[in-house]
Amino acid sequence: MDVFERLNLLKSDITPLKNVPLEKYTTLRVGGPADYFAEPASQEDLLALLTAARDAGLPVLLMGNGSNLLVRDGGFRGIVIRLGKAFSEIREKDGLLLAQAGALLSGLSRAALEAGLTGLEFAQGIPGTVGGGVYMNAGAYGGEMKQAVAWVRVLANGEIRTVSGDEMAFGYRHSRAMEEGWLVLEAAFRLNPGDPAAIEGAMRDFAARRKEKQPLEYPSAGSFFKRPAGHFAGALVEQAGLKGFSVGGAQVSEKHAGFLVNRGGASAKDFLLLMETVQKRVQAQSGVWLEPEVRIVGEDG
Repeated sequence: MDVFERLNLLKSDITPLKNVPLEKYTTLRVGGPADYFAEPASQEDLLALLTAARDAGLPVLLMGNGSNLLVRDGGFRGIVIRLGKAFSEIREKDGLLLAQAGALLSGLSRAALEAGLTGLEFAQGIPGTVGGGVYMNAGAYGGEMKQAVAWVRVLANGEIRTVSGDEMAFGYRHSRAMEEGWLVLEAAFRLNPGDPAAIEGAMRDFAARRKEKQPLEYPSAGSFFKRPAGHFAGALVEQAGLKGFSVGGAQVSEKHAGFLVNRGGASAKDFLLLMETVQKRVQAQSGVWLEPEVRIVGEDG
């Protein structure tokens, strides 16, 4: 009998599964198995899972849409907790737009449009969740989450706390939640009234620009590298002659060199070797070391 069954904390329908391959839960479509995998149906279930994991000394990986994540081929030695539909509520309250961590950023942007609120148009094409977006201060086309976040509800050291947007210490692809290992549960967004037609027009424009410039036809994790000060990662990669360069099934996109894509059958090892090659060649060409924006977890196979 494993620790979760022994502790008898969980309902049978959310008892974690064992040895679950993570490739189908990441947008890169790579990743080895998690020792345990669960999708809680409520906050109470989530807290029970976290308590059981803590008591067992198991590492925890909280996952949303898996869009900014590279899981190594050996998988994750611990429990992966995926926040899905049960954590996807979006609602208006006291002049704010509230969203649970599992809500898609595209859904949040659409909800803002339907409410006639402007400020989240940039998020309509980001393939992540509110939790992940707040955790890493996601952004695109000049917009960032920090511009709209009023407060965030987090789980910090076993305690649920509400932290203001200012207290989140947002930076470029960074937040206090990332620094301190907080789990994002919910966020509130302060937006401004706007013209729905203008909001929808901006969203359509961003969508068209993404379709034209980004390799949406292949699995990817979005922009793979952080933007170095004074440069653009994709331009540096292209200048190093790496556009279209492949390692196994992983390739520097022929459409946008800032994206690493899965052309079919790629492994996490392929992506890691490709990343290292890009980093070394770009540094040799320009003197700039590219830091991955994608979160890399797990063990080598």
